[in-house]
Amino acid sequence: MISFRYKISGMILIAAGLIMALLYFAVDFRFEAPVFAIISSYAETRFFTFFKTNFADELILLTLLTGFLLVSFSREKIEEDYFASLRHKALVSSVIINSAILLFSILFIYGGGFMGVVIMNIYTPFIIYIITFHVLKSNLRNLKKKTKISR
Repeated sequence: MISFRYKISGMILIAAGLIMALLYFAVDFRFEAPVFAIISSYAETRFFTFFKTNFADELILLTLLTGFLLVSFSREKIEEDYFASLRHKALVSSVIINSAILLFSILFIYGGGFMGVVIMNIYTPFIIYIITFHVLKSNLRNLKKKTKISR
């Protein structure tokens, strides 16, 4: 786990990525840049080549992925001992839920829609993990409060 201070940077990157994604779809946000590709397959397949392309979609994907990584792997400001167990449960739950989503998608979503699912699958494990961890943490804290009150 990394310092809790990276969580803020991660949230800023997630917000920036979402804003760029909104601009990308709403007003055709473009960012032309020269890139190196190990493999490029558009009109023709080329290997180990340089070319200029709209780098906006890659920039959005990288920004969101980096943000989710930072948020997911940052400690809490006050990291309790039992958080390791909660993180493990959240990780297992996110893998199971994400696998169920993928199985459903393989069976019932086809064509371009499935490509959207594949792209979203870059982020869904992180989103599910973050939500599950915070729900487990909240539930445990509420249970501890009720236990203290009833004593």
